Parts: sequence; C-alpha cells; structure tokens
Amino acid sequence: MQQQIAEIRIKGSVQGVGLRPCVWHLAQEMALHGEVCNDGDGLLIRLYPAAAATGFRERLESRLPAQAEVDSISIRHTRCDAAPNGFRIAPSSTTPGTTRIQPDLAICPECQTEIRDRGNRHYRYAFTSCTRCGPRFSIVEGQPYDRERTTMAPFPLCPICSDDFSNPHRRRFHAQAIACPVCGPQLQLLAADGRLLAQQDAIHSAAQRLKAGALLAIKAVGGFHLACDALDSAAIVRLRDFKGRPEKPLAVMLPDLEALQLRCIAAPAELELLTGPAAPIVLLRSRDGHWPGNLCDGLDRIGVMLPGTPLQQLLLSAVGRPLVMTSGNVEGAPPCLDNDEARTLLGPGVDALLLHERVIARRIDDSVVQLAAGQPQILRRARGYAPAALKLGTGFEAADGVLALGGDLKNAPCLLRQGQAIPGAHLGDLANPRILQQLQQSGIDLASLFACRPRLIACDGHRGYHSRSLAQRLAERQQLPLIEVQHHHAHLAACLAEHRRPLDAPPVLGLILDGSGQAPDDSPHPLWGGEILLADYRHCERLDGLPAVAMPGAEQAAREPWRNLLAHLERWSPDWERLRWPSLDALRRQPLATLRGLIREGFNAPPASSCGRLFDAVAALLDIAPQRLSYEGQAAMRLEALAGRASAQPVPALGPPAGPIALDGVWQRLLGGLGSETPERLAYCFHHWLAELLAQRVRALAHTYHCDTLALGGGCLHNRLLLEALQHQLRDSGLMLLAPRQLPAGDGGLALGQAVVAWARERRP
Repeated sequence: MQQQIAEIRIKGSVQGVGLRPCVWHLAQEMALHGEVCNDGDGLLIRLYPAAAATGFRERLESRLPAQAEVDSISIRHTRCDAAPNGFRIAPSSTTPGTTRIQPDLAICPECQTEIRDRGNRHYRYAFTSCTRCGPRFSIVEGQPYDRERTTMAPFPLCPICSDDFSNPHRRRFHAQAIACPVCGPQLQLLAADGRLLAQQDAIHSAAQRLKAGALLAIKAVGGFHLACDALDSAAIVRLRDFKGRPEKPLAVMLPDLEALQLRCIAAPAELELLTGPAAPIVLLRSRDGHWPGNLCDGLDRIGVMLPGTPLQQLLLSAVGRPLVMTSGNVEGAPPCLDNDEARTLLGPGVDALLLHERVIARRIDDSVVQLAAGQPQILRRARGYAPAALKLGTGFEAADGVLALGGDLKNAPCLLRQGQAIPGAHLGDLANPRILQQLQQSGIDLASLFACRPRLIACDGHRGYHSRSLAQRLAERQQLPLIEVQHHHAHLAACLAEHRRPLDAPPVLGLILDGSGQAPDDSPHPLWGGEILLADYRHCERLDGLPAVAMPGAEQAAREPWRNLLAHLERWSPDWERLRWPSLDALRRQPLATLRGLIREGFNAPPASSCGRLFDAVAALLDIAPQRLSYEGQAAMRLEALAGRASAQPVPALGPPAGPIALDGVWQRLLGGLGSETPERLAYCFHHWLAELLAQRVRALAHTYHCDTLALGGGCLHNRLLLEALQHQLRDSGLMLLAPRQLPAGDGGLALGQAVVAWARERRP
C-alpha cells in the first residue's frame, strides 16, 4: 500500500557545510523516517510521516549550520510504495542543477585545538579539517560536492577516518575533505634541486630556514606562496629581486592576534574580518617603527592576514615571527599551481620548497579587504568569497546563461545562472598570456561546474582589450551573440546589481571614478575616468564629469605621473613656471617644448577625464610620486597615505558651485599652499576639495533629473579618504548612496556589470 511522504527541497549554498548531518540529527530527535541526499539542485529530504514536514522545517531553519546560505526551502507531498524505516544519508545524485559551491573556509577553533593537542591523532597534521572548515572550491571537480568529485579522491580513508565520516555523532560526519596522518596528504621539504630535505619534521625544518633568512616556496590551498621573514630587510630585498616587484607592498602573515596588535592598529570590525571564515588579507594601519622600510613602499597601511590553514598555523607557530606571504610567481605571471611547475619556475629563486601531493583543482588567490566608511569593502575577491553567488533584483529571475569576461586589469569573469550572479575568482592582468589562458579556462570552468551552457557572451567595448578579443573568439566558435558594454556603464551596473536594484527601476545617477576606459564613439573626448552618468541597466548617458585633460605620451602618461602634472598645470595654471618648488624645478628639466607641442597639436596626447591621472598629477606636485610607477596606483596610494598623516582639521570650502566641474580653484589653492602648508595638509585638503566639487555637481544634477539614488564605482573609490569625504559631503542631500562592497569597485567587478547589462539589453521591454 502506498504511503504519503514529504519531499523538502533546500536550495542555495548548502553542500559541504554540514547540513546533511544536521538534518540527520534532527530526524533522529523527532523520530522521523526517510533520507537526505545532495543532488544538482542542493539538498533533498524525503520525510515520513509527511504531516511532520512543516514542524521539521521550522526546527531545521532555527539550527542551520553557520556556513549554510539558504535561498529557499519548499515542501511538496508525494507517494512511495512503502513507508521508509529509519533515517539515512543517501548517496548523492549526479544530476545537473543549480546548487552553489562553498568557498574555501579557514580552520575552525575545534581543528585548531586538535592540531595542538599531543594526545589527538590530528596533532601537527597540516591537512586537518571538518564540516565547518577546510578547502572547498579549490578542490572540487564536479557536483554534487562529494569526496569522489574532489582532489581528495586519491586518498582513501583509513578505518578511523572512515568511522568519523560515517558516525553521526562525530564532528566529521560526512566531512568530504577529512584526512589524517595515516591516510591523507603528506608534506615534504625539498631543496631547489629536488633533494629531499625533510619529511616527518618538514614544518620544523622549514621554520628554521625561514628564521635564518631563507626564501621558501610554499604550496597553499589555491596556489603557491613565496615566504620570508617579514622583519628581515635583506630577505625582503632578495624576494623582491626574484619576483621583479621592486616597490609594490607585500602582504604579511602574523602568528596570532597578540602579534598583530603589537604591530598594527585594528578596529573590532577589522579583527572580525581577520578571524572570520574567509580569513582575507585586511589592510590595517601599521604602527610606526615595527616594520622594515622596504616592506610596503612607505604607505601607512599594510596587508595583514592570520593563518587560515593548519599548515599556516603550524608554520607560523614554529617561526614565531611575521612572515611575508605573497603570491608564488614572478611579477605579472599567475601563481604556480602544481609541484613540477613550482620546481621549474620558483626553484631557481628559493632555498627550499614546502610541498604536498594534494592537487589544486583551480587557482584561488588571497582575498583583500579593507574597512572604508565603517563597512567592509572587498578589493580583491578570491579565497573565502569566490564563488559565493549574489542574488539579483526583481526582474532578473530568469537571467541565465550569460558569461561576462571583465576587463584587462584585475580580471575576474562572471556567470549569470538562474537569477543569480556567480563571480569568478580574481585572475589578474591579461597582458600575460598565461593569465589570458586562465580567463578562458575559468569561464569554461564556471559554466561546467554550475551546469550552465552560455547563451550570450559579454565584454568591454575597448577595441584593444585582450578580453574583448577572447570574447569575440568564444562567441564565433560557439555561435553565440556578443554584447559589448561600455566600461563605465559596467561599473555603474555592477553596483546596482550588487544592491539588487530591480531591472525596470528608474535611472539613477552614477559617479564613476577610475583611471581610464574607452568612451563611446560619440563622446567629445576618447577616454573617460571621472564621470557623472544617468543610467539604468539598459541605457547610459553622460551628464558631466571631470574636465578632459591631455595625457601627453598617451600610455606613457599612465606610467609617468609628472606628465599628468605638466598637462594639468598647462590647463589650469599656465604661469606655473614662476613658482619655485622642488617638483616644479624637476619638471622644468623635462622636454617641455616637445610635450607642449603634443598637447597643442593633440598628437599622442588624448584628452581624458581621468580621476586616476588627476591623483597622479597631485602626487607628482607634492613630490611623492616616482618618475615612473612600478605598480598601478602607486602615486595615488602614496597620496592617500600622505593625507592620512595630516590632522583631521576642517578644510576651507571652495565656494558655491558655478556650473560644470572645473579644477582651476583646486589647482590655485594647491599651488598657493606650496611652502605655507605641509604636503600632508595639502594632500588631505585635495581629497576634500575634490569630494566637494563632485558632490556639488551631483546635487545639482539630482535636482534637475529628479533622481534619488547615486551609485558609485571605479577603482578610485578604493581610496578610503575620498569615499568617506564624498559620503560626508552628500550626507544631507536626500540621495541614497550605493557603494560597491561585495565586489571590487574597480575593474575586478566589471564582469558583473557587463553580465547584467547584456542580459537586460537582450530582454528589452
């Protein structure tokens, strides 16, 4: 006789978080029968008697695992041939579907205790994990998330681990990545020539070498790190020489919170980020005199992380000092992923390699986060965050099958899948062919992993971008439509999508501040970078923005800040040569006649309304910009750091607005303050004057166009001081401010904007 049972469907990020064991325990408590299993759509529970389903659901919702992200729980009644007896965790179904995959999670407190407990069998084991922590996205090879579809499959469980895995009363019940010293991956310390240096005491031997000034390559969760003593200037010089990274700041890993608070100043919200399950790099204010001068290019903040894996915990504990922990690559190339590649590419520059045999399924860099205007702001979205999905706003429920490839800098792709955006992990700059190849593979991987066949490709409209060329090839090969999205429209749309703005909501104002992006063909100047837009997902119109100033030497001006200083002085203060100031004296020694000719003739000096180049010019004026940048944003970051050393005294206002934005008042005050004000004070005032100009114009345009919302975007919004000054200037404007938080404001978030714009245009009302 057939019996009625209830089927409870749970969708979301619900695999690999301990939800099946949670369901099992609750069913035992309620004396219910049936089964639970993973499948392509998430979690499926079959429950008997069916009448208990509503009560079961209510109790389950109150005790979900911390890392579970539930989108929906639905109940339907059906019939089966016979009533089930008992409750079990059934084998997973491999049907394709829509379930999400968890990011890699930092080691939990229980596992931390075990690796330090001499009486525990996980004592000092570098691959200890449980249902609450450990690798996920970096090891998964298919869905549903089960051990046989991860890179842990080659490590059969020993009898004790097998008992842990199958015993519902153990913490590792159905923890797919578990292992122990008997059955799991093992560490080896190898010399650069491949000789075995240590195995049983590999971590101790590695620690001794690091304390002696050695440079090590270390296989991490999603790629390799290069590590050295962060307090050893000579070791840092050697690391920089090998990476080809002369000045760009290096991230450090500290053993514990005590060491962190000794060397950095951290607010409670920053400590919460550092110790959370994502365990990102967090930009913290450093304490003076506690770091070598060659660690972070003279900036006032340093990228800090705490040990997020058992291997890192054990190593940092053994070293007892901060370590530089930077990506295992030479500058511009992607980090190494496998042991052979690391021995070939990193071996020549290091003293030893700390390796293991677990395969990395996909590259995951360290995420970077800061606290800005009192809230977390992701600057690089990777380990701990990717591939967590973002739910889109009303009207996007059917958005599906859009693959967006982002821009050429700080690249990260994005996939739209059944009303959600799945941003891929940070890849880097596509000038390197290997990173371009990784972008192609990452797009294929996202679509395959989430069982989504792309039906539309989206990209930037810049005709010189590698990402656009790749998008064209993919679209032609797969015979798919290709939609090009203007760079700054994509920035704005990404912010709207993150905040779940409905598809058919009225247009908003957008303030987009970045280095540069190709303007539409009908624009009066070819490069944008400081724009006030009126836009929704489908349409975009430029209302105003920063005045266009020539970039003498074109791309050279993006790398040599003094060129931008000359262009701004020529535009806003033509009599600047009468002034005496070190940076102006140095500028006079440049080939001014030639450069003025380029500007006058408009030859190789394209006009750009670039906020980034404005920051470069002011940094050059205040004599803190190098002749030639060694990394993107160097001058602007130094300018922000310089401003951060000024006292936060009131800044005199520029005065009432006089129509479209002009910068002559800002430059007159900057030049007039040379010698009478400190560089720190001038840098601080510049941030506030720029925010005042922009806010005045935004207020006026919001009134004219009856807008009540302002969306922010562009890489210059990673500047904390500028963001906070803008929010202060607009505090009583009546505008709702939307700022990127979950994705980078810069080019790392472009793909999301491209994806939603492309889908919206394909679905014109």
